[in-house]
Amino acid sequence: MGLELYLDLHSQPCRAVYIFAKKNNIAFEFKLVDLRAGQQFSEEFGKVNALRVVPAIKDGDFTLGESVAILKYLAGKYQSPDHWYPADLQKRARVDEYLSWQHTTLRPQAGNIFRMKVLFPIMTGGPAPEDKMQEAQDELTKGLESFQEKFLQDKPFIVGTEISLADLVAIVELMQPLGGGYDPLEGSATLTAWRDRVKTAIGKDLFNKAHEAILNAAETLKLLTQGQPETLAAAKASFRKYFK
Repeated sequence: MGLELYLDLHSQPCRAVYIFAKKNNIAFEFKLVDLRAGQQFSEEFGKVNALRVVPAIKDGDFTLGESVAILKYLAGKYQSPDHWYPADLQKRARVDEYLSWQHTTLRPQAGNIFRMKVLFPIMTGGPAPEDKMQEAQDELTKGLESFQEKFLQDKPFIVGTEISLADLVAIVELMQPLGGGYDPLEGSATLTAWRDRVKTAIGKDLFNKAHEAILNAAETLKLLTQGQPETLAAAKASFRKYFK
């Protein structure tokens, strides 16, 4: 039995796993878990990940959740080029440092803007309050200042001259707000140049394919829920956890 990846490309961590596997020519079967339809709560998926979150993988009889753990597993098993997760102890520590930091900073900050711009109107029928939106944007701006000062500095990539898992995880998070029409890197020549380098390192075709769903998310969700009360109810149930 080959490698199976359980993904929904609307999810930032899923995109990171998908891009990494594709870029490194890792053969896998794509198993869609449609979060909008609540498929993560199915009995079948529960056997793969009892936590009922994506991404998840099944490699023979072995199952694994959590994107960072999955990325490290794939890098090790398939012996990806060293720059992704360096053997050098200090370089690897830098990757791990960023991966640990981003969970409570850029990830929730960028995701919050997407939720407010795209999901909030679905849940409530109206736009998010302007003061809350501005607060979310200010928080992300502060996070990006820390990202640039602490991690990127004046280097081409977070760990030096080549892309690593740290850059991959960072870029998918920072693409999320664009799904709501907000570019958090606009106005920063340093960060937009870094984004362009990451796109090039990944390959623009692969990068664009991975982000197609999220960049069209607002329009797709609008079309899916218009005049379809059952679809709207399912979407609200799936998204409710974000608005408790």
